[in-house]
Amino acid sequence: MEVILSSPRGFCAGVVRAVEVVDLCLKKFGAPVYVKHQIVHNPYVVASLENKGAVTVEEVEEIPEGSVVVFSAHGSPPEDFQQAEERGLTVIDATCPLVTRVHNEAGKYDREGRRILLVGHRGHQEVRGTMGQARMALVDNRDETELPDWDPETPVAVLTQTTLSVDDTGEAVADIQRRFTNVLIRNDICYATTNRQVAVKALAEKVDVVLVIGAENSSNCNRLREVAAAQGVPAYLINGPEELDLEEVRQFSRVGITSGASTPEVLVNAVIEKLAPEDVSSMSEIDENVTFVLPKELR
Repeated sequence: MEVILSSPRGFCAGVVRAVEVVDLCLKKFGAPVYVKHQIVHNPYVVASLENKGAVTVEEVEEIPEGSVVVFSAHGSPPEDFQQAEERGLTVIDATCPLVTRVHNEAGKYDREGRRILLVGHRGHQEVRGTMGQARMALVDNRDETELPDWDPETPVAVLTQTTLSVDDTGEAVADIQRRFTNVLIRNDICYATTNRQVAVKALAEKVDVVLVIGAENSSNCNRLREVAAAQGVPAYLINGPEELDLEEVRQFSRVGITSGASTPEVLVNAVIEKLAPEDVSSMSEIDENVTFVLPKELR
């Protein structure tokens, strides 16, 4: 068996920043440090931080008054900040700067009088945070969602969740452009999502099966699996070696491996170790050198 690794893969700059924020808060403030929502969508990462003293909660009201809380990389709606202030919490915001940019765009276009459409997945934490920034309608490309019954000449701004499939989002945007005549499109899918999807398309052309290492609740990991499968090869999303079906995978001579933006490389290495291939190589499509500064409270 030969394993071919896709590059880029794994942690993006926003995830690196978010995990570092929790680590630094634990060192600066001591345990416990509360994290509102999973800091990133990966159980290995969450458990590693909880072992150091982080406490993950889903609602601000679960956090004891006066505590330190880190808001997750996915972004939070304004009411979370308001509740935190009312409870006297020290908030360190680990929202990915690229998600913050989408929040700022929402406010800008709302002030300019444009109606806003958000292409995203209903219920995802990032979507909840973005929809709290201004009035907007959600277009979920997984559903047969009808577009709002607005006048065709309504000025419209289209924002997108940062972790969507590039191809699927393009189809949703095309539907919107056919419905409305005055449409401003913001391509908010982040560099890491785009790069990993480009790389996995190239990988799928050279292998018999693709393994995407990542969590079931990770949007970008699920999109990677879908993109690989759309190239005509079997593709599986597994969280780590414990979910690897060796009997199934050993039917293939060339196994491609990639990982989502919230997946630590230790899980990729563990899967490779369990596969025990005769050869491991890497194919690189795009170089990434993006970094983000820490929140001002931790610089």
